[in-house]
Amino acid sequence: MTLDYQSFTPVTALAGGVLIGVAVAAFALFNGRVAGISGIVGGLLRPKSGDVGWRVAFVMGLMVAPLAYQLFATLPVSVIAASDALLVGAGLLVGVGTRYAAGCTSGHGVCGLSRFSVRSLAATLAFMAAGFVVVFVMRHVLGIE
Repeated sequence: MTLDYQSFTPVTALAGGVLIGVAVAAFALFNGRVAGISGIVGGLLRPKSGDVGWRVAFVMGLMVAPLAYQLFATLPVSVIAASDALLVGAGLLVGVGTRYAAGCTSGHGVCGLSRFSVRSLAATLAFMAAGFVVVFVMRHVLGIE
């Protein structure tokens, strides 16, 4: 994947981080729930009565937000230079990992760390270490960009 680094600015990155932080805090404050994507989507796979509406709204918001943003600014160009099979395989591995870790990077890294969860710290360190190892092996050992 390549990114348009000309479009990156620290101000937009900071603004995005602040928006995520405010959204996560508001979600916890007003709903008493953690904004972990795997948990929210996982709840849709095993729906409970009265628990589906907010989950669908949350996921729809994730899909609609970039479209709304595009009305006001140009989205950065990104090109994914990987095969469909590699993307599907990677997605399945991430899904398996989120089940073993009892949450995803957003749930542990953003929400769990902000609550000083030791389990989330361990999970986030494991996610990051695994990412570093995979990138190193793919780029420097296998020569895959």
